[in-house]
Amino acid sequence: MTDSHDASHTLSLTADWESPEATVDGRWLECVACGETFAPFEAIRYTCDACDGLLEVRSDDLPTFDDFSGTGVWRYAESLPLDAGVTIQEGNTPLYRVPRLEADVGIETLRIKHEGMNPTGSFKDRGMTVGVAVARELGVDRLACASTGNTSAALAAYGSRGGMETLVLLPAGKVAAGKIAQASLHGARILEVDGNFDRCLDIVQELASRGETYLLNSLNPFRLEGQKTIGLEILEGFQADYGTWPDRIVLPVGNAGNTAALYKVFRELVQAGELAVEDVPKLTGVQAEGAAPMVEAIENDAETVRRWDEVETRATAIRIGNPVNAPKALPGIRETGGTAVAVSDEAITAAQRDLAEEGIGVEPASAASVAGLRKLRAQGVVAADERVACLTTGHLLKDPDAAAAAGREPEPVPADTAGVLEVLES
Repeated sequence: MTDSHDASHTLSLTADWESPEATVDGRWLECVACGETFAPFEAIRYTCDACDGLLEVRSDDLPTFDDFSGTGVWRYAESLPLDAGVTIQEGNTPLYRVPRLEADVGIETLRIKHEGMNPTGSFKDRGMTVGVAVARELGVDRLACASTGNTSAALAAYGSRGGMETLVLLPAGKVAAGKIAQASLHGARILEVDGNFDRCLDIVQELASRGETYLLNSLNPFRLEGQKTIGLEILEGFQADYGTWPDRIVLPVGNAGNTAALYKVFRELVQAGELAVEDVPKLTGVQAEGAAPMVEAIENDAETVRRWDEVETRATAIRIGNPVNAPKALPGIRETGGTAVAVSDEAITAAQRDLAEEGIGVEPASAASVAGLRKLRAQGVVAADERVACLTTGHLLKDPDAAAAAGREPEPVPADTAGVLEVLES
């Protein structure tokens, strides 16, 4: 076990990890708060036994880009805790060019990493292919999550694929219809809680602590291992197209799992000698103004995030007031020279329309990244010569009501050609 100072230092870009006795096949779990270490599959745990801090999966044999082969999430198996997962061909999502939006924002390069093109329509599939495989390795048969919608859809699909029972807790009346439909069709047992997402997560954590179920929210360190492959795909895409790395990655922040996951893979690449510290992309988080505890912490230079008990935004996927991965994500934003910004619901809808004009359909939370980029560019925080990747996390059809509200209204016409022409000419 290391002391708290050393453990905290392992979250810096220049840290070196030391293999403990708990290593199994070169991997172990380590607490980011106190440094306690555990064998990865000896028992079910989500947080540190000693201090309840967050855990990370660590490895003493970090791969290089030359070690990767194949396609999708499991192209990066050498960087993951298992050799194979419960898979539905997730990953390998498009890195779209958006020339008109790029020119309008006023930066050298803008690419959109559209995670809505995963099997269930969100980035959550990357985490579930690994997390459900770990659950099978541990011998559990009931999986559970709290969700604003996307996690429940992914858990239900991957749990069903793996032949396991799935349970999802949703905040009543606060989840988009498309997401509930997915979880339902894939066979999840859905419980609607009279409370917000954070209360749902409190309950699921308590159920997991009693051994009633296996927790697959992003508190689970194995789930974030799958999500870090987003960063690997972005880096490889920029290297292939431009011969360089992106200067900045802008991403929506709810529970801050993606921020934590990307920062972790950047640290691994630095340790492996694949990425220089000065080349690490700036992690830039975006939240809705009505649910912005991470932004508050960054702006106030706070070491911890204050829980917001009341949160509201039309971007339902990031309507979260207590981001559980903040202890990993805050250092990620700061150590990479990034920042965090809050945007209005109106700016999010405008960005959703901007993306739609480029042929890219996303749910509101996804568009927060583009809305945040616009705001930071206007403020001069983002420079004109930057190469930027914006992460869009979920597909347009996840929230069809929001898409319809943001789009054009249908126009009634008579049932004849002359009537249609008259409307077109009016």
